[in-house]
Amino acid sequence: MLVQIGRILFPTDFSEPAKQAQRYAMALADKFGSELHLLHIVPQVTIPLPEASTSWTLPDTDQREQLEEAQSRLLKEISLEWVDAHHAVQVAKVGYPVEEIVNYAKEQDIDLIVIGTHGHTGFTHLLLGSTAEKIVRLATCPVLTVHPQGHQFVSDDAAQQYACAT
Repeated sequence: MLVQIGRILFPTDFSEPAKQAQRYAMALADKFGSELHLLHIVPQVTIPLPEASTSWTLPDTDQREQLEEAQSRLLKEISLEWVDAHHAVQVAKVGYPVEEIVNYAKEQDIDLIVIGTHGHTGFTHLLLGSTAEKIVRLATCPVLTVHPQGHQFVSDDAAQQYACAT
């Protein structure tokens, strides 16, 4: 069986678990010669108002600032040397994270999504839900979830090589 992974999507929220998953995404992109897509979603903030038919959305200027900051952070996530040696795409969008990630993967014909999990359990998991879990259920391509603790298969040497530039 021949395994070809042409495009890898790494959605990030810039958290520590995401940084760990990023090392996996970069190592796999390096190993398979894949195009690496870094994606950050600025959450669409909609607050329902007391009248059931209306809601308030974060003003465009605030979202634009968050989007610009996210794009700037994405550009710093991987070293210029790595970018020069590989094909990397960095995208920031506004929307609902799960929906945007799944749609982006379909639109870009992504072969593999690599995403970190926060490892929440119990009430916290029930309250917050799991973006990674929803993506696993909804994505039309394979998803590799990287848990913050436990067995790791990226070596310590590779982890240092693919460590975030920030």
